Amino acid sequence: MSDPQQHRQFTERQGQYLAFIAMYTLVNRQPPAESDIQAFFGVSPPAVHSMIVQLDRLGFIARTPGRARSIHVLLDPDDLPRLRPGSHNPYL
Repeated sequence: MSDPQQHRQFTERQGQYLAFIAMYTLVNRQPPAESDIQAFFGVSPPAVHSMIVQLDRLGFIARTPGRARSIHVLLDPDDLPRLRPGSHNPYL
């Protein structure tokens, strides 16, 4: 189980990225590619990559640089926010 204080340290936006990665992995049985995250949030490839690097640096995810679909959320699912539909999601 994760540190109960740790989940409070991510921003709202970071929480939505973490929730998306976790949900995508659960539904698709593999982690998302950065292009999947880009499509969901409607942001540029550099914005997605920057967020992934930041989440990795903060210890919220683990990944293997240079390996596709290697993002793994390190937080307990119960510590993640609910993924919110919104204008950032072209699929809803």
